Amino acid sequence: MNKVYRNPLAYLVFIIPTLFFYCTFYLYPLLSTLRYGFTDWDGLTAPAFNGLENLTKAMGDEYFWTSVKNNLYFILFSVFVQVPVIVIFSVLISEVKKLRGFYKTTVFLPSILSTAVVGVLWSISVFDPTVGLLNKILDFSGLSSLTRLWLADESTAMLSILLTNAWQWTGFYIVLVLAAIFGISKEIYEAAEIDGATGYQRALMITVPLIRPILGVIVLLSITGAMKALDIVMVMTKGGPYGVTEVMASYMYRIGFTSNDYGYANMIAILIFVFTLIITLFSNMLTKKLEDVEN
Repeated sequence: MNKVYRNPLAYLVFIIPTLFFYCTFYLYPLLSTLRYGFTDWDGLTAPAFNGLENLTKAMGDEYFWTSVKNNLYFILFSVFVQVPVIVIFSVLISEVKKLRGFYKTTVFLPSILSTAVVGVLWSISVFDPTVGLLNKILDFSGLSSLTRLWLADESTAMLSILLTNAWQWTGFYIVLVLAAIFGISKEIYEAAEIDGATGYQRALMITVPLIRPILGVIVLLSITGAMKALDIVMVMTKGGPYGVTEVMASYMYRIGFTSNDYGYANMIAILIFVFTLIITLFSNMLTKKLEDVEN
C-alpha cells in the first residue's frame, strides 16, 4: 500500500478524471461565457466582437437593475429573516427530549423536494386566489378585504416567492445547525446550569457563540443560493407581474432564449459571477472582522 502512495501514477489515476470533468463542465463554459459576453451573437450566426457594448447596455438597463434589486431582496431576506428563524428552531429542537428525530425529519422534508414541486405546491395550495389556503384562512377569519391575487399583485409577488424559497431550504440549514449544537460539550451546559443560567441565557451566551462558524457557512450558502435563484421564480411567476419578480438569472434566461440576444445574456452571466464574488468576499471580510473583534 505504501508503494502505491509513493507512485505518482496512483495520484494521476484520481486527478485526471476529476480534472477532465472540472475543465469540461466548469472551466470551458466559464471561458466561453467570457468570450461570448463581449460579442453580438444571436446563437445562429458567427459572433461579432462588440467590445464593452453589452456591459454598457447592462449598466443602462432598468430591467437588469430591477433583477439585481430582487436578488438583493433574496440575500437580505435569507440573512436577516431566515437565519434567525433557523437558529431559533434549531435551539428549540435541540432542547426536545422526545421525538427529536421526528422533528428533524419533518423540517428536513421540504429540502428533498425539487424546486419545481415546491413552486407548484405553494402556487396552488397556498397562494391560489380561489382554492389557496391563505385566502381561505383570511375569508374564514373575517378578513376578506385582505385577500388578493398573491402572485399577480406587484406588492406581494416577491414576498410570496421569498417565503416559498425559505420554506424549502430552512430545514436543510436547521439540520446543519443541529449538528453543530450537538457537537458542543455537555459539560459546558451543565456548568452553566449549576451557575443558575436559564435556558434563554444558555442559548444566547453559549449556543449561539459556539455555533457561529456554521452560521457563517449558512450565510455564505444563502448568499450564493440567492444569487443563483432561477427555478423558483420561473415556476411561480416567470418574472411577473410586469417584471417585478425578475432576478438576474431569470432575466438572463429571458434575454437569451426569448430575445435570442446570447451575447447580452452571457454578459449578464458574467455580472452574476462578479456580483456573487464581490458579495461573498465582503461577507467573508465582515465575518472575519467580527471574529477578530470578539477575540
